[in-house]
Amino acid sequence: MNQIECVIFDWAGTVVDFGSVAPTTIFVQAFKQAFDFDISLDEARQPMGMGKWQHIEALGKLPSVNERWSHKFGGAMTTEQIDYIYQTFMPLQKQKVIEHAEMIPGALETVAWLREAGIKIGSCSGYPREIMDVLAPIAADNGYRPDCIVAADDLQAGSRPGPWMALENVNQLGVSSVRRTIKVDDAIPGIAEGLNAGMWTVGLAKTGNIVGLTESEWASCPANKQQALLAQAYSALYQAGAHYVIDSIEDLPKIVSLIASRIHRGERP
Repeated sequence: MNQIECVIFDWAGTVVDFGSVAPTTIFVQAFKQAFDFDISLDEARQPMGMGKWQHIEALGKLPSVNERWSHKFGGAMTTEQIDYIYQTFMPLQKQKVIEHAEMIPGALETVAWLREAGIKIGSCSGYPREIMDVLAPIAADNGYRPDCIVAADDLQAGSRPGPWMALENVNQLGVSSVRRTIKVDDAIPGIAEGLNAGMWTVGLAKTGNIVGLTESEWASCPANKQQALLAQAYSALYQAGAHYVIDSIEDLPKIVSLIASRIHRGERP
């Protein structure tokens, strides 16, 4: 296990907020409140993992959204309109992250296992610092205190899918090599972030944005539908380039051990 120096976790859908519900529903609400404009949950989920301002911008560029927006407002979404939706989004998001700050089952046990192995715990999020300052203390009260927290607006270079937040974890934690680092995420931009940083990447299917169900919704879902949703999530995350895909964070230790063995054999991401 001494081959692994650091594991960097995303937040919503990875460690907290089973189903990554908090950010998604607020995009729908913010568009409606700001401009009386309807977007679907499926549309809201498509850019998930990006910084939230960039997420709104990406939503405006979705063909389905752009067509309806242009019809209603006479042209593509402007920077000023993105700013206004973002300003509407922020106070709504603060309340929603409080409501969905519960730890995903197995998260604390996996983090404890990593710490026992001497592995540093990094983290980064598509949430801006203003939201992380609300979420992180709740997570700490629940027992989760990563060694590093990087928010989407902390760095001048930008956020996902670029490598900068992941690399800032490497910088702050004094990690000697990115090839000894694992990025764990439930969303495609977060997998791209890890790949762009030269890290091993692990996608989480069941608890994340692609399936998009709360823990209770997942439990009540028929087995055949569960399998179909998992197959979709596994396929999307592997197509994004993830080295491994697992159901949830509780399955991570066995993958960390596999990656440690591969590094010991001289393999690179």
